Amino acid sequence: METFSSKDIALKVQKKILSQMASKSVVQRFIDDTSSEILDELYRVSKEYTGNRSEAQKVVKNLIKVVVKIAMLFKHNRFNEEELKLAQNFQKKLHQGAMTAISFHEVDFTFDKAVMSEILKESRDMLLKLVNTHLTPKSHGRINHVFNHYADPELLTQLYNPSGPLKPHLTKICNGLDKLLEDGRL
Repeated sequence: METFSSKDIALKVQKKILSQMASKSVVQRFIDDTSSEILDELYRVSKEYTGNRSEAQKVVKNLIKVVVKIAMLFKHNRFNEEELKLAQNFQKKLHQGAMTAISFHEVDFTFDKAVMSEILKESRDMLLKLVNTHLTPKSHGRINHVFNHYADPELLTQLYNPSGPLKPHLTKICNGLDKLLEDGRL
């Protein structure tokens, strides 16, 4: 017997439409101003690090698509009890990552690329497990692309270089993360 669900079809259509429309105006409906500012700084970091505008755009666009799709899955109650526990653990890991990023930024000479890279890789693995049955392999590839890019130890080293050109971007990213933490949104 065939199972038909208009709710499932509506969710698939929304995901498909959103995956093709991850522009700044669409994102503003799903992502607040502080998060948008952080995304802009992540784009600038990627652009300066890679020297490649289109690669930087692709990384941030992939990040936005993943965030929006996961938000839609939550909105439509698609996660079972076990997945919700995993989502809570993922959220705790993101919180830990934000706190660690801010601490490394605020306290000179404490930055450890291995620690930061490992937090990002663990976050990636948790997220992939969370969305394993919900998103396509293409979306899994996007998750890998984003996390592998920002977990690159060389990128992190340049980002946390106290006299490096990426330092102003790191300051803005950490200020944004701090605001999200204070507001209880991360």
